[in-house]
Amino acid sequence: MIGRRRFGKVLGVGAGVVAAGPAGPWSASAAAAPAAAAPAAHRAFSRIKQVRAGVLDVGYAELGPTHGPVVICLHGWPYDIHSYVDVAPLLAGQGYRVIVPYLRGHGTTRFLSARTFRNAQQSAIAMDVVALMDALKIERAVLAGFDWGSRTADIVAALRPERCKALVSVSGYLVTNLEANLKPLAPKAELAWWYQYYFSTERGRLALEGKDLRHDLTRLVWDTVSPTWDFDDATFERTAAAFDNPDYAAIVVHNYRWRLSLADGERRYDALEKRLAARPTISVPTLTLDAERDPFTAPGDGASYRDRFTGPYEHRTLPGIGHNVPQEAPAAFARAVTDADHL
Repeated sequence: MIGRRRFGKVLGVGAGVVAAGPAGPWSASAAAAPAAAAPAAHRAFSRIKQVRAGVLDVGYAELGPTHGPVVICLHGWPYDIHSYVDVAPLLAGQGYRVIVPYLRGHGTTRFLSARTFRNAQQSAIAMDVVALMDALKIERAVLAGFDWGSRTADIVAALRPERCKALVSVSGYLVTNLEANLKPLAPKAELAWWYQYYFSTERGRLALEGKDLRHDLTRLVWDTVSPTWDFDDATFERTAAAFDNPDYAAIVVHNYRWRLSLADGERRYDALEKRLAARPTISVPTLTLDAERDPFTAPGDGASYRDRFTGPYEHRTLPGIGHNVPQEAPAAFARAVTDADHL
């Protein structure tokens, strides 16, 4: 794994500016047995760009050469673009143009109209990525994500494979099936989803709208789902700033209520959701990652979703790593992207 000194050379001093030249060879341990990464101090992306794409004005970080092959890195909840603050410079150092957007309801991403329904169903978020690619004139990209980002990348790869050169998906196949989601899980598995049920209540919605309770709630999730990650307060606060978006609570609440069939989506996405309900296979080159210490990792070392990937494929399990894989194991994640691109 690339150590802290190596990261410093790649990142440069301060705020996420890529140093000239390649990032150097990957070590075998980056793929096989990464240790939890040290906290990334107080770094941030040096510049956030904005572009109108679909119904959104999307905020995004961009690193690397303008004409390099494109990688789009997608964050999850409760996280933001800084999950990739160490991954992006590593990939940029390998010649990739790295795009890291704030998902709707996060950071500097805003809806263009106050009248637009604050929809967070899975197909709407996936089509945001396609709209972003159109706005930036990107024909094809490697898509890489975790949590909401994995689901989003999976959907684009499944429904619009011509736009996806390769896929890196933490936790494998995360396309939501609403009918299957009505069935209860084992109690221990349900316990890990406590916040999903909390957001189904008005108490949960109010907690997410209030800054203090939202802060403590999201920090609790970080501590719970990444039990081995030794992050500092500044690392969390840097990401928590993205939750001050005026649509944050509405987007998060709708996402989790929609998954439980407690909130409707929009009719214009019905055809896409019908296709997703059939659990479409993904044919693009794919590398899936399981995090050993993530409470949401399914047992079986990827066996439960292996049949959903029909193209060139590789699976890896990351020992000692929790839910926020790109920030906990940035070298392993970046290595997965480059390897997926060459499957």
